[in-house]
Order: sequence, then C-alpha cells, then structure tokens
Amino acid sequence: MKKTFAVFKNSNYTKLFFANFTSQMGSVIGLTAFMFYLLNRFSEQPSYATINEMMYSLPTLAVFWIVGVLADRMDRQKIAIYSDWIRVGLSICLLGSIWLGWMPLIFAILFIRSAVSKFFIPAEQAIIQGILKEDEYTTAAGLNQMVSSLFNLFGAGIGAIIYWTVGLEGAIIVDAISFVISALLLHACDIPKDVRYPNGKHSVKDIRLKSVFNDFKTGMSYITQNRLLLSLIIGFIVFGVVNGGFSVIPIFILKYKLAPETYEQMSVVIGIVFGIGVLIGSIIASIMAQKVKLYQLIIFGLLTCGSLIIFTAYTNTLFMFFILTFVVAVSLPFVNVAIGGWLPKIVDPKMMGRVQGWIDPLMMFSQSITLGVIAVTYPMITTIEGLFWLVGSSLFIVGIFYAFVLPKFDKEYATTSAKEGAKEPSLM
Repeated sequence: MKKTFAVFKNSNYTKLFFANFTSQMGSVIGLTAFMFYLLNRFSEQPSYATINEMMYSLPTLAVFWIVGVLADRMDRQKIAIYSDWIRVGLSICLLGSIWLGWMPLIFAILFIRSAVSKFFIPAEQAIIQGILKEDEYTTAAGLNQMVSSLFNLFGAGIGAIIYWTVGLEGAIIVDAISFVISALLLHACDIPKDVRYPNGKHSVKDIRLKSVFNDFKTGMSYITQNRLLLSLIIGFIVFGVVNGGFSVIPIFILKYKLAPETYEQMSVVIGIVFGIGVLIGSIIASIMAQKVKLYQLIIFGLLTCGSLIIFTAYTNTLFMFFILTFVVAVSLPFVNVAIGGWLPKIVDPKMMGRVQGWIDPLMMFSQSITLGVIAVTYPMITTIEGLFWLVGSSLFIVGIFYAFVLPKFDKEYATTSAKEGAKEPSLM
C-alpha cells in the first residue's frame, strides 16, 4: 500500500491526478443530474435518457481522427488546459439552453462539450507516461481505478443530491467549477518540454489536414503490426458495449423492475455499493499486479464479471442485486488496472497519443451502437434481462478470446524485446 501512494511524491503527477479527478467528477455529476431530469420530465420516453448517454459517447466519432495526432504533435499540457476552459464556457451555454427548454439545443451543446472532453484523456495519459517510471505505470492505473470508484461512490450521490436540492442548474454550475479547478491545477504543473512535445515543437500552422491523416494512419499501422497491442485494442471494442449497457441498465432495472417508486434513492445506493467495490478491487488488483502475470488478471476479471452480470439479470430482490453488483465491481479493476499498466510498457512514448486516440473512438463507437440499439429496442423488443445478457456475454467471450491469445503474444513480445534489447520491438 505504501508503494502504491509513493507516486504522489512526484508533484507533477499529484497535480495531474487531481486535475483528472476534478475534471471527470464534474462530468459525472452533471450527467447523473441530467439523467434524473430526463427520467422525471419524460418518464414515458426512456429513450431520452439513452440519447443523453449517446451525447457523451457519439462525439468521439467526430474528433477521433485528430485527438491523438494533436496529443503527439502539439503541447500536451495546453491541450488538456484548453479542454477544461472550453468546457467551462459550454457549461454556461448549457445553462442558457436549459432555461430556454429547447431539447435539440440542449443535446447539441452536450454533444459539443463531450467532443471537447475527448481531447483531455490522450494528452493527460501521454503526460503521465512521460513523468513516471515504468514500474509506476501499474500503480498509476490502479489509482485511476480508485478515481473511477470515487466517481461511482460520490459522483452519482452528489449529482442526485444537487438535483433534488437546487435542480439541474446547480449540478451544471458544479460541473463548471470542477473544470476551472482542473484547469488551474494543470497550469501549476511543470512538465518537461520533451514530454509536452514528444515529436518536437509544432504550431497550429504546421498541422495540415494531410499530415493529420498521415499521422492517424501511422498510429493505425503501429497498432496492427504489434499483435499484443492489437489484441488489447480489440478488447476495448467490447468494453464499449459494456460501458454503453452499464450506463443505463442499472437505472432501468431499478425503475422498471426492482424499485419503481424509489429508483432515484436506490440508484444512489447502487452507486455507493459499486464505488466501494471498485475501490476495494483497485487496491487488490494493484497488489496482485506485482505478483502475477497481467494477462492472468485480465482473463480472471473478464470471466468473473461476465458470469456475474448474466446472473444479475435474474435477480428479483434489491439485496441480491446489490451483492452481485458489489462482486462485479470488485472484479472489474482486475481488467482495467492490468490493461492500464500494460499499455505504457509496450507503447513508444512518441506514439502514445495516437494509440490513445484509437482506443477512445473504438470504445465510443461500440458504446454508441449499443446505446442506439437499446434506445430503439427497449422496451418494445428487448427485455431488461436481454440487456444484461448482452453485456455479460460480451465480457465472457472476450475473456475466452484473451485466454487463448494473450499468453502467447506476451511470450512473443518478451522474446522479441529481449533480443532487440529495447522496450518496444521495431514494428514500423
């Protein structure tokens, strides 16, 4: 445990950690509050809640081709800072659109705000890779999972409380304040120039459309020529299905099956249960990552989560739903911590932005498709049980796939690296 928190001795990492925390916390609060707003105002139209989630995932498809390229060519620190400040302005615009009450404008601003947020993660993750040592990557991934657990633990609850007390507008104001804090923390970081500009200093004038697409294709070639990296990336497609399903199905099963009258309060409870589970799982996974192969953690987590999510489809009591959700939450970090700690070890720092630039769109593409399918088919065609089967079986299938390919590719990578005496095999 002491080793886990030793990374905070790095002042730059500490500021980045809390900048990431506040930036994402604000988004979670606003998203949760807006979900309740839509379910209350449009109770007979659950598709609106699904569309709200799509406004978070779908914008990736509009900017995925450039976010990673900019993170590798431009000042990574400024990209993250501008992402926060622009979202502050858009949050203010969102307040105005809510007062007008015009749903197309509201969804349009949510779309743009989400698109801007996609520039934050590739830049921030690439900076972290540059300021930490290789043996600290898995620790940082574990801490990221702890942040995710705190989002679930406090984000949904705070979002619900703010919505109940001061309304949706209050939640959006908290969003804006969170982005301001994040931007100020990023301003305070002293990032080395070689981390901010991994491929040399460039200006906006140097970034031409042709060069952007050439860099984007280079990132794709880099991924496809590394079989271990490609296998991990393929898994992210299914994780998008899981993210899309889990963004709505817990609230749906509460509202339409387990707790129709108290689903808002129970959604806060389930957020706390899930958050505690992920927090505990993150600590366990961070410790286990030092003792076993990373692919073993991934396979165990996927098979366990997939099986339990399928079982959850048939629960008829809140108590059993909470128990199964808790166990799922404990096992999920085994996957995320292992992958999050593995990627920086096998990706060239000069390519990290472009690799991250591919991960997010693949996840969001499958997430958007999943949400679109849910919006169209539920409840007319698909049942709640069917939604849980979709998510659970996706995880289970990927777990089986990884059980076959990851041990072999990991061995190949280790052999190649040993022969070349380099961290990453020359595949380009």
